[in-house]
Amino acid sequence: MTRVDFYILADGARGDRLTLACRIAERAHGEGRRVLIHAPEPNLARQLDRLLWTFRDASFVPHGLVGETNPAYTPVLISSDGEPATEDQVLINLSPGVPEFFARFERLCEPLDHDPTVRQAGRTRWKYYKDCGYALKHHEIR
Repeated sequence: MTRVDFYILADGARGDRLTLACRIAERAHGEGRRVLIHAPEPNLARQLDRLLWTFRDASFVPHGLVGETNPAYTPVLISSDGEPATEDQVLINLSPGVPEFFARFERLCEPLDHDPTVRQAGRTRWKYYKDCGYALKHHEIR
């Protein structure tokens, strides 16, 4: 069963959910895991693609947009639809809804920031996963 982790920026913490997604991707990649970031809007995907190059001065997270990079050589992929279907280790969800394909992943990461709309959508997803019987973990990020 997929492990579901919610990462929530603490009150007073800097950044937003995109920066938090970059931090999660960096850590998962550092642990040798492949990552698929679900960014359903093209502008969001492009913004995240740029941010992964710049979010931390000393960081390098090899990444690319699905359809513009070779997945075999790219351990962190940004996708709008869950493709490629062969990815199954870590999914970072930036969609307001529950991705239909999340259950094939070992781990699902849900980054949330201070935006009320993002928080409310996160609460709705939390309830969905809980009602489906998934064990949920909450991480407050400073």
